[in-house]
Amino acid sequence: MRTGRRIVLLDLDGTLTKSDNGIISSVKYAYQKAGIAVPSAHELQSFIGPAIQDSMLKHGVSQAQLPQMVQYYRHAYTTPLFDDPQNPGQHIPGMYLNRVYDGMFDALTAMKAAGDDLFVCTAKPEFQSIPICRRFGILSYVNGVYGASSDMSRIKKDQIVQYALEKLHFNRSSDCAVMVGDRWTDIEGARKGGHLDTIGAKWGYAYPGEFEKYHCYTTAASPADLPRVVAKYFADHVTPEHTGA
Repeated sequence: MRTGRRIVLLDLDGTLTKSDNGIISSVKYAYQKAGIAVPSAHELQSFIGPAIQDSMLKHGVSQAQLPQMVQYYRHAYTTPLFDDPQNPGQHIPGMYLNRVYDGMFDALTAMKAAGDDLFVCTAKPEFQSIPICRRFGILSYVNGVYGASSDMSRIKKDQIVQYALEKLHFNRSSDCAVMVGDRWTDIEGARKGGHLDTIGAKWGYAYPGEFEKYHCYTTAASPADLPRVVAKYFADHVTPEHTGA
Protein backbone atom coordinates (compact mmCIF):
# COMPACT_ATOMS: atom_id res chain seq x y z
CA MET A 1 0.00 0.00 0.00
CA ARG A 2 1.35 3.43 -0.98
CA THR A 3 0.75 6.96 0.24
CA GLY A 4 2.23 9.22 -2.46
CA ARG A 5 0.78 10.51 -5.72
CA ARG A 6 -2.13 8.84 -7.50
CA ILE A 7 -1.13 8.92 -11.16
CA VAL A 8 -3.46 8.09 -14.04
CA LEU A 9 -1.83 7.57 -17.45
CA LEU A 10 -4.45 8.06 -20.16
CA ASP A 11 -4.14 6.70 -23.68
CA LEU A 12 -5.26 9.17 -26.37
CA ASP A 13 -6.71 7.32 -29.39
CA GLY A 14 -9.70 5.23 -28.41
CA THR A 15 -9.61 6.34 -24.78
CA LEU A 16 -9.80 10.13 -24.68
CA THR A 17 -10.75 10.65 -28.33
CA LYS A 18 -12.57 8.85 -31.13
CA SER A 19 -9.85 9.18 -33.72
CA ASP A 20 -10.38 6.37 -36.24
CA ASN A 21 -11.55 8.61 -39.11
CA GLY A 22 -8.38 10.72 -39.16
CA ILE A 23 -5.96 7.84 -38.66
CA ILE A 24 -7.57 5.60 -41.27
CA SER A 25 -7.90 8.44 -43.80
CA SER A 26 -4.20 9.23 -43.37
CA VAL A 27 -3.21 5.56 -43.63
CA LYS A 28 -5.18 5.20 -46.87
CA TYR A 29 -3.45 8.30 -48.25
CA ALA A 30 -0.02 6.84 -47.49
CA TYR A 31 -0.77 3.50 -49.16
CA GLN A 32 -2.29 5.17 -52.21
CA LYS A 33 0.62 7.60 -52.48
CA ALA A 34 3.11 4.72 -52.37
CA GLY A 35 1.14 2.57 -54.80
CA ILE A 36 0.69 -0.22 -52.24
CA ALA A 37 -2.62 -2.06 -51.93
CA VAL A 38 -4.74 -0.48 -49.20
CA PRO A 39 -5.53 -2.93 -46.36
CA SER A 40 -9.11 -4.09 -45.88
CA ALA A 41 -11.53 -2.16 -43.67
CA HIS A 42 -11.07 -4.78 -40.95
CA GLU A 43 -7.29 -4.51 -41.18
CA LEU A 44 -7.39 -0.72 -41.16
CA GLN A 45 -9.28 -0.79 -37.87
CA SER A 46 -6.31 -2.58 -36.28
CA PHE A 47 -4.12 0.48 -36.97
CA ILE A 48 -5.79 2.28 -34.05
CA GLY A 49 -3.60 1.89 -30.98
CA PRO A 50 -0.25 0.37 -31.99
CA ALA A 51 2.61 2.45 -33.34
CA ILE A 52 1.90 3.23 -37.00
CA GLN A 53 5.24 1.68 -38.00
CA ASP A 54 4.31 -1.69 -36.48
CA SER A 55 0.92 -1.72 -38.19
CA MET A 56 2.40 -0.88 -41.59
CA LEU A 57 5.01 -3.64 -41.32
CA LYS A 58 2.20 -6.13 -40.63
CA HIS A 59 0.20 -4.99 -43.65
CA GLY A 60 2.23 -5.04 -46.86
CA VAL A 61 4.98 -2.51 -46.12
CA SER A 62 8.62 -3.63 -46.22
CA GLN A 63 11.32 -2.34 -43.89
CA ALA A 64 12.83 -0.49 -46.86
CA GLN A 65 9.52 1.21 -47.69
CA LEU A 66 8.72 2.11 -44.08
CA PRO A 67 10.48 5.50 -43.74
CA GLN A 68 8.76 6.88 -46.84
CA MET A 69 5.39 5.44 -45.77
CA VAL A 70 5.67 7.06 -42.35
CA GLN A 71 6.53 10.34 -44.04
CA TYR A 72 3.44 10.07 -46.29
CA TYR A 73 1.27 9.25 -43.27
CA ARG A 74 2.59 12.13 -41.19
CA HIS A 75 2.11 14.50 -44.11
CA ALA A 76 -1.57 13.56 -44.38
CA TYR A 77 -2.02 13.57 -40.62
CA THR A 78 -0.62 17.08 -40.16
CA THR A 79 -1.51 18.83 -43.46
CA PRO A 80 -5.00 20.21 -44.33
CA LEU A 81 -5.96 17.63 -46.97
CA PHE A 82 -9.37 16.45 -45.78
CA ASP A 83 -12.83 18.01 -45.83
CA ASP A 84 -13.84 19.46 -42.47
CA PRO A 85 -17.19 17.88 -41.47
CA GLN A 86 -17.97 20.91 -39.30
CA ASN A 87 -17.09 23.53 -41.94
CA PRO A 88 -17.98 22.50 -45.51
CA GLY A 89 -15.50 23.79 -48.06
CA GLN A 90 -12.64 23.98 -45.58
CA HIS A 91 -9.86 21.45 -45.11
CA ILE A 92 -8.20 20.08 -41.98
CA PRO A 93 -5.34 17.65 -41.30
CA GLY A 94 -6.13 14.04 -40.47
CA MET A 95 -5.32 14.55 -36.80
CA TYR A 96 -8.29 16.90 -36.46
CA LEU A 97 -10.79 14.39 -37.87
CA ASN A 98 -11.32 13.55 -34.25
CA ARG A 99 -13.52 14.24 -31.23
CA VAL A 100 -13.46 13.78 -27.46
CA TYR A 101 -15.75 10.99 -26.27
CA ASP A 102 -19.02 12.08 -24.71
CA GLY A 103 -18.71 12.31 -20.94
CA MET A 104 -14.92 12.35 -20.93
CA PHE A 105 -14.50 15.91 -19.68
CA ASP A 106 -16.83 15.17 -16.77
CA ALA A 107 -14.77 12.07 -16.01
CA LEU A 108 -11.51 14.02 -16.05
CA THR A 109 -13.03 16.67 -13.81
CA ALA A 110 -14.17 14.05 -11.30
CA MET A 111 -10.76 12.34 -11.19
CA LYS A 112 -8.98 15.66 -10.70
CA ALA A 113 -11.39 16.55 -7.91
CA ALA A 114 -10.54 13.23 -6.25
CA GLY A 115 -6.87 14.23 -6.17
CA ASP A 116 -5.62 12.18 -9.11
CA ASP A 117 -2.75 13.45 -11.28
CA LEU A 118 -3.70 12.96 -14.94
CA PHE A 119 -1.29 12.53 -17.86
CA VAL A 120 -1.72 11.59 -21.50
CA CYS A 121 0.49 8.62 -22.42
CA THR A 122 0.22 7.74 -26.11
CA ALA A 123 2.07 5.95 -28.91
CA LYS A 124 1.29 8.94 -31.10
CA PRO A 125 4.29 11.30 -31.50
CA GLU A 126 4.36 14.14 -29.00
CA PHE A 127 4.57 16.75 -31.76
CA GLN A 128 1.14 15.55 -32.94
CA SER A 129 -0.35 14.70 -29.55
CA ILE A 130 0.11 18.09 -27.92
CA PRO A 131 -1.67 20.09 -30.69
CA ILE A 132 -4.53 17.55 -30.67
CA CYS A 133 -4.90 17.86 -26.90
CA ARG A 134 -4.79 21.64 -27.21
CA ARG A 135 -7.37 21.82 -30.01
CA PHE A 136 -9.87 19.60 -28.24
CA GLY A 137 -9.47 21.14 -24.79
CA ILE A 138 -7.73 18.19 -23.15
CA LEU A 139 -4.68 20.19 -22.03
CA SER A 140 -6.83 22.01 -19.49
CA TYR A 141 -7.48 18.73 -17.66
CA VAL A 142 -4.09 16.99 -17.67
CA ASN A 143 -0.72 17.76 -16.13
CA GLY A 144 1.33 16.65 -19.12
CA VAL A 145 1.47 14.79 -22.42
CA TYR A 146 3.95 11.99 -23.10
CA GLY A 147 4.24 10.40 -26.52
CA ALA A 148 6.52 8.84 -29.10
CA SER A 149 9.63 10.61 -30.35
CA SER A 150 9.74 11.96 -33.90
CA ASP A 151 13.02 10.13 -34.65
CA MET A 152 11.48 6.67 -33.98
CA SER A 153 13.82 6.01 -31.05
CA ARG A 154 10.78 5.83 -28.73
CA ILE A 155 7.74 4.33 -30.46
CA LYS A 156 6.63 1.26 -28.45
CA LYS A 157 4.07 1.78 -25.70
CA ASP A 158 6.36 0.23 -23.07
CA GLN A 159 9.09 2.74 -24.02
CA ILE A 160 6.61 5.59 -23.68
CA VAL A 161 5.31 4.40 -20.31
CA GLN A 162 8.88 4.11 -19.06
CA TYR A 163 9.67 7.58 -20.43
CA ALA A 164 6.59 9.08 -18.73
CA LEU A 165 7.42 7.51 -15.38
CA GLU A 166 11.01 8.74 -15.60
CA LYS A 167 9.83 12.27 -16.40
CA LEU A 168 7.43 12.09 -13.46
CA HIS A 169 10.18 10.85 -11.10
CA PHE A 170 7.83 8.00 -10.23
CA ASN A 171 8.64 6.51 -6.83
CA ARG A 172 7.38 2.94 -6.78
CA SER A 173 7.61 2.69 -3.00
CA SER A 174 5.27 5.64 -2.42
CA ASP A 175 3.44 6.60 -5.63
CA CYS A 176 0.63 4.60 -7.22
CA ALA A 177 -0.01 4.66 -10.97
CA VAL A 178 -2.45 2.97 -13.34
CA MET A 179 -2.85 3.00 -17.13
CA VAL A 180 -6.20 3.60 -18.83
CA GLY A 181 -6.31 2.33 -22.41
CA ASP A 182 -8.39 0.54 -24.99
CA ARG A 183 -5.94 -1.82 -26.74
CA TRP A 184 -3.63 -4.72 -25.93
CA THR A 185 -0.70 -2.41 -26.57
CA ASP A 186 -1.72 -0.33 -23.55
CA ILE A 187 -1.94 -3.41 -21.33
CA GLU A 188 1.38 -4.86 -22.47
CA GLY A 189 3.06 -1.46 -22.56
CA ALA A 190 2.03 -0.61 -19.00
CA ARG A 191 3.09 -4.02 -17.74
CA LYS A 192 6.47 -4.09 -19.49
CA GLY A 193 7.27 -0.40 -19.24
CA GLY A 194 6.31 0.21 -15.64
CA HIS A 195 4.90 -2.95 -14.03
CA LEU A 196 1.57 -1.13 -14.02
CA ASP A 197 -1.98 -2.41 -14.17
CA THR A 198 -4.39 -1.24 -16.88
CA ILE A 199 -8.04 -0.24 -16.73
CA GLY A 200 -9.58 -1.19 -20.08
CA ALA A 201 -11.64 1.49 -21.86
CA LYS A 202 -14.52 -0.59 -23.25
CA TRP A 203 -15.78 2.30 -25.42
CA GLY A 204 -12.59 2.23 -27.54
CA TYR A 205 -11.23 0.02 -30.29
CA ALA A 206 -10.48 -3.28 -28.52
CA TYR A 207 -11.62 -6.43 -30.28
CA PRO A 208 -13.97 -8.81 -28.42
CA GLY A 209 -11.99 -10.77 -25.85
CA GLU A 210 -8.89 -8.56 -26.14
CA PHE A 211 -8.93 -7.40 -22.52
CA GLU A 212 -9.32 -10.95 -21.26
CA LYS A 213 -6.60 -12.34 -23.55
CA TYR A 214 -4.04 -9.82 -22.32
CA HIS A 215 -5.13 -9.98 -18.69
CA CYS A 216 -6.33 -6.42 -18.24
CA TYR A 217 -6.69 -5.68 -14.52
CA THR A 218 -10.27 -4.42 -14.84
CA THR A 219 -12.46 -2.41 -17.24
CA ALA A 220 -14.65 0.68 -17.29
CA ALA A 221 -17.86 0.47 -19.31
CA SER A 222 -17.97 4.14 -20.33
CA PRO A 223 -16.25 7.47 -19.64
CA ALA A 224 -18.94 8.11 -17.02
CA ASP A 225 -17.92 4.87 -15.29
CA LEU A 226 -14.20 5.64 -15.32
CA PRO A 227 -13.93 7.80 -12.15
CA ARG A 228 -15.61 5.06 -10.10
CA VAL A 229 -13.28 2.37 -11.44
CA VAL A 230 -10.17 4.52 -10.93
CA ALA A 231 -11.28 5.39 -7.39
CA LYS A 232 -11.82 1.69 -6.64
CA TYR A 233 -8.36 0.86 -7.98
CA PHE A 234 -6.68 3.45 -5.78
CA ALA A 235 -8.81 2.46 -2.79
CA ASP A 236 -7.40 -1.05 -3.15
CA HIS A 237 -3.79 0.09 -3.59
CA VAL A 238 -3.39 3.31 -1.56
CA THR A 239 -3.48 3.69 2.24
CA PRO A 240 -6.39 5.63 3.79
CA GLU A 241 -4.03 8.41 4.89
CA HIS A 242 -3.49 9.35 1.24
CA THR A 243 -7.18 10.00 0.64
CA GLY A 244 -7.67 11.85 3.89
CA ALA A 245 -9.85 9.10 5.35
